Amino acid sequence: MKFEDLLLETGGFGRFQILILLILCLPRINLPMHFLLHNFLAATPSHHCAIPYQEAFVNLSMEEVLLISIPREPDGTLRSCEMFSQPQFHLLLNSSLQPENSSIIQHCQHGWVYDHSQFTSTISTQWDLVCEQRGLNQATATFFFIGVTMGAVIFGYLSDRFGRKAMLLLSLVCSVIFGMLSAASISYSMLAVTRTLTGVALSGVSLIILPLGMEWVDIQHRTFSGVLTSIFWSIGNMLLAMVAYFVREWHWLLVAVTGPCLLSIVCLWWVPESARWLIANGKVKQAHRHLLTCARMNGRKDFAVSTEVRNGRSRHVRMATDKKQGGNYSYISLFRTPVLRKISLCSGAVWFGVAFSYYGMSMNLTGFGLNMYFSQFVFGIIEIPAKMIVYVLVNRVGRRPSQAWALILTGLCIGANVIIPKSFTSLRSVVAVMGKGFSEAAFTTVYLYTSELYPTVLRQNGMGYTSFMARLGGALAPLVFLLDEVWRSLPEVTYCGIAVCCGSVAFLLPETLNVRLPEGIEDVE
Repeated sequence: MKFEDLLLETGGFGRFQILILLILCLPRINLPMHFLLHNFLAATPSHHCAIPYQEAFVNLSMEEVLLISIPREPDGTLRSCEMFSQPQFHLLLNSSLQPENSSIIQHCQHGWVYDHSQFTSTISTQWDLVCEQRGLNQATATFFFIGVTMGAVIFGYLSDRFGRKAMLLLSLVCSVIFGMLSAASISYSMLAVTRTLTGVALSGVSLIILPLGMEWVDIQHRTFSGVLTSIFWSIGNMLLAMVAYFVREWHWLLVAVTGPCLLSIVCLWWVPESARWLIANGKVKQAHRHLLTCARMNGRKDFAVSTEVRNGRSRHVRMATDKKQGGNYSYISLFRTPVLRKISLCSGAVWFGVAFSYYGMSMNLTGFGLNMYFSQFVFGIIEIPAKMIVYVLVNRVGRRPSQAWALILTGLCIGANVIIPKSFTSLRSVVAVMGKGFSEAAFTTVYLYTSELYPTVLRQNGMGYTSFMARLGGALAPLVFLLDEVWRSLPEVTYCGIAVCCGSVAFLLPETLNVRLPEGIEDVE
């Protein structure tokens, strides 16, 4: 008997499934509040070199001191990283006569002065991560995503080995511990280490939530459950904008986005282990208990698990027995057989492109001429209609074309903003919001699509591998912004090219619309 048939006997999709999905959506809200936190945690306010007091400045106003101490950009703004080696008093007579002799200009010697009108403090202002240290500021996001990358490998394997629920609980507890330690950081090194470990822990949450919910849902409601879970990511996106708006001090901002994990830990008590995983691993009695609970909640009190399953002779148990005789599955199993190998290589490329372009857009809040809090909120709210459209498209058009075109159109929108002049602020903002919508559509589809491509015995390994590729893209995305020193538009061109290429690779994957979830490798092959 197929597991889908057992689910139908327990009521298919009822109160039990809705309760599980809603509980699993709580930690889903918390994920973007950490994954996109870099926008506010490491924000760099306007700044200029600190000018030491001199007796010659006694009768000068602060504006005049800055005028004779700091060179100007062509647009008249103060340079952020340079100062005059000696005060240029002649500028008091004619400020337009900016010195052309570069020998009298030097890097900041006495630190920086920051504009605190928008942020009370960020890690940039705390440890002067500006100018020559700008790379360390961007690296903070990279450290976090390196942690997420490592966590994808670790939790992908552990959740297939020890179960979905236990590993989800472990990852949530670790997220609270390392999140609070990050908030208490007293040095940049401590912050880098704790943010990396937070990324490892949160990777487990990100990786396990969707498959755990999906494995309790029948074929007809898989898309609905995937999109519902994804919508709560967008809600978290919007909540991040509001929390960051009211909490302008980086220590307390970390506390504010980590605290909700405690509620998720409490609520996880009511979420059962995946019955699919239990059956696939020979734990039929425990699966039987959960299925009976499911049937009772769904109003199917007459449900009785078939004799075939009760006696342990189901295809799932035979498969689990065969697995134990042949050794445990691992990441290497993803590449041993031809069809799985092709799926793994192509889906890995797609996940890399999706995450690379998504975080490239999400971490460029100030690049489109909008207020960064407003940009964060709009980028979150545009994701909801994008997910609604995905819900229709993946059921009508199919998973494969939806995935491919969403990612390709994301790249084209990013590329369009390279061509559109900076003066067309409104048009650039519209194109950016459209690109963000396509990007989110690609992310929503890839989560659903990938969980349907891999068999139950390898699903978390598959999700772990693809999540590893995604986090690799996420880790590289913030560093690409440093390429603007080579050519101002090079970061956008890079995001565009990767998105279009990886979107094209999605056409090589098999379609999974209305196909049963595979249980063993032979189902895929």
